Amino acid sequence: MGTHETPGTGIGRAWFGDHLLSPAAPADTIRHLLREELDGTGWPYQPVLPAAPMAIPRASYAEVFRVSLALTGLLRRTALETGRTTAERLADYGMPESENRLWMDDAFVEERYADSVVRPDLVIGPNGPQVVEFNVSGALGGVLETQSRLAVWRRLHADQYGRLPFHSPMPFAVRAEMYRSLADELGVAPRVAVVGSSQVIGVEKRYFQLEADHNNARGLTTRFFEPEELHEAWDCAPHLRYPVGLRNFTIPDWLEVGLDTDAVQAALDNGVVLVGTQTSTFMHSKITMGLLSEGRPWMTSAERALVERYLPWTRVLSDRKTEREGSQVDLVRHVIDNRERFVLKAALGECGKQVVLGREVDQAAWESAIGAAVAESGTSIVQEFVEPQTCRVTLVADGADETYEAEVAPVIGPLLFGGRAAGLFCRFYGDGTAGIVSVRGGVSSSDNAMVAV
Repeated sequence: MGTHETPGTGIGRAWFGDHLLSPAAPADTIRHLLREELDGTGWPYQPVLPAAPMAIPRASYAEVFRVSLALTGLLRRTALETGRTTAERLADYGMPESENRLWMDDAFVEERYADSVVRPDLVIGPNGPQVVEFNVSGALGGVLETQSRLAVWRRLHADQYGRLPFHSPMPFAVRAEMYRSLADELGVAPRVAVVGSSQVIGVEKRYFQLEADHNNARGLTTRFFEPEELHEAWDCAPHLRYPVGLRNFTIPDWLEVGLDTDAVQAALDNGVVLVGTQTSTFMHSKITMGLLSEGRPWMTSAERALVERYLPWTRVLSDRKTEREGSQVDLVRHVIDNRERFVLKAALGECGKQVVLGREVDQAAWESAIGAAVAESGTSIVQEFVEPQTCRVTLVADGADETYEAEVAPVIGPLLFGGRAAGLFCRFYGDGTAGIVSVRGGVSSSDNAMVAV
């Protein structure tokens, strides 16, 4: 359970620190335990796995959550101020009709719990952490994965007294406290409905059931509901109802496999509060990040400084002028002429979809992509590319008898549940590749939990 120092200099290296947690078991044992934890959940097979938790200094760990929580608050206010009502916001954002559903009758409750489940995505650039997007949804990736990785690391690295050489909250434990607080605020029994479907591509029942089992083992009554079972959460004796829960699905994922959302709407209409609420879609939209980056009239100078330091320059793409490095520029012309400095992102794209990195396409393809986005004014953003810094990690590959060290460029996802820090999800390419990292997107992609030392 020891650590050793790694050589290196530079700002990125300084933020990551210079300590590696040494593997605490043979390579085959580590592979077996990591795969056993996620077996039967639908998580993709990874030929390259972490051999120990990724460790960063406590100050860096604290910075991630301090900044993420502050920016989430600014993001929420930005999203809500775009319109006085849901109807106004839908129009202002140009939301697809598929997202105009699953609203609660109580608008205050609907808006109050929009940011209950959040995962910003950060990369460590030359000047430190940069938030490149916000994922705001009850269906966040990385929760079960971080829980499972940490369970293995706690088992392998604890000494005879249960002491660990690192610190990290456990995601399920923090989310359980979120459910209890939610029930207390609403004045209802702490009985939790986890709503999802094993019919969604790439997900199996155990993916949802593990959280229910965790809560039930600790005295928090929880049940996983498929959509056809959800009426049992409210159409029953009062003491058997499940009045709070998690919306662990996205509308597009359900529509893709032919699932409708009527059962969820019925549950909402009958008083079941599922977080994050549909209002989270406005926060999830990258349009909101563009608005926040450009600055809002109500922001204090301290808030503006926070945004400028931790958000890369981001703008909602349209044919207009905007501020850039102290001058007014023609936005479209500027991003066309500086292709390698920018990334084009659709407002609601996920898992790296609908993203174009200027430096990875030729000029003709870039101009075509920008032109198509401008034609649908207000549906995309352009964002300054952040050159990711690397850190050293310990990995284990299929067929190898020994672990090895490698340089990777991680994407870091701090989990926030009800405003509480719930662990750091981390994903990267084991071959050192940088760019858009989706664990479901490539044979060399891997994930791990990042911890504080």
